[in-house]
Amino acid sequence: MSVETKVPETAHTVYGVKDYKSDLKSIWCPGCGDFGVVSSVYKALARLQLPPENVAIISGIGCSSRLPGYVATYGFNSIHGRAVPISTGVKLANPELTVLAVGGDGDGFSIGGGHIVHAARRNVDLTYVIMDNQVYGLTKGQYSPTTPMGDVSTSTTLGSIESPLNPMLLCLSYGVGFLAQCFSSDTKMLAEMIADGIQYPGFAVINVISPCPTFRGHDQFKTIKEVAVDLEEEGHDPSNFDMAMKVTRRPDHQNCFGLIYREDKPSYHARLEKVRERSRARGVYEAADVLKQFDV
Repeated sequence: MSVETKVPETAHTVYGVKDYKSDLKSIWCPGCGDFGVVSSVYKALARLQLPPENVAIISGIGCSSRLPGYVATYGFNSIHGRAVPISTGVKLANPELTVLAVGGDGDGFSIGGGHIVHAARRNVDLTYVIMDNQVYGLTKGQYSPTTPMGDVSTSTTLGSIESPLNPMLLCLSYGVGFLAQCFSSDTKMLAEMIADGIQYPGFAVINVISPCPTFRGHDQFKTIKEVAVDLEEEGHDPSNFDMAMKVTRRPDHQNCFGLIYREDKPSYHARLEKVRERSRARGVYEAADVLKQFDV
């Protein structure tokens, strides 16, 4: 009499929000908008059921750049303004990883501003979450590239005389293929945009209006909620470049939330793989053959 052996089914791990939380205690100020951002990152990763060991989060320097330490994935708190190029290197070294770059408006649009254009033109497959609080919080409240004109800060005691940068207009002009803007308090929309950005096969930028209550006051949260514009409810078409450009040039562009623009186009990694295929087909050159090109 034969006995049928039953092979146990392999259990499929289901990840919840708690599986992405690290044991590191946050040192953000009470009420910081960045709490909403990290919460949305947890929700987005859980929504996509991404194993923590298959995710890497890279940051620069600043309050918001502490975020990788609060997520139980691979993380690297790097150097000021270099989150995007370092993330590019991580993705090229291990294309199987889901890579997120995170940082603040000073980190991303001041010292690191020159890197966005190159990630956009290459269309590197990574998601850049920018926490825009319109101030340098970590260094105690100096004005930043997005500080409104006239605002008083620790470095503009008589009011800023500089026009603020328009992040969405800048990114759209650079050719970013996936562009969204969210409010840190709306974690439902933000989690959805981060998840969609991760799934987008190319460079995705999500600018998050993330208030700093310490240096810009608690009233911001109430004010932003009162004037917030939901682009989807307005009937905005994110596939229409001209409509997207009009959104970025609106006087209230900083209060427009949702997906601004999406254009599907070949990613850097897809093009790189074609080069690799041609290289493999060509074969390996002998060292002597390589050196011959330098013969005079």
